[in-house]
Amino acid sequence: MRRHKVESSALESIGYDAGKQILELEFRDNHSVWQYFGIRPSTYRKFISAESLGRYFVKRIKGRYPELKLI
Repeated sequence: MRRHKVESSALESIGYDAGKQILELEFRDNHSVWQYFGIRPSTYRKFISAESLGRYFVKRIKGRYPELKLI
């Protein structure tokens, strides 16, 4: 999945596959890459337009969707 760099103190890059509803995040602190499943396009749009990507992730995504660590 292609990711694009973002302006965030927590995240390095973000990728999204709308067809499969998979969100892929690369974290800035340790460059780990995680996938989150069942992320609807509307949720993704809210996420990428949030004032703070890290805060939105912690409050609305982390622990609420199935996840898989890739790296």
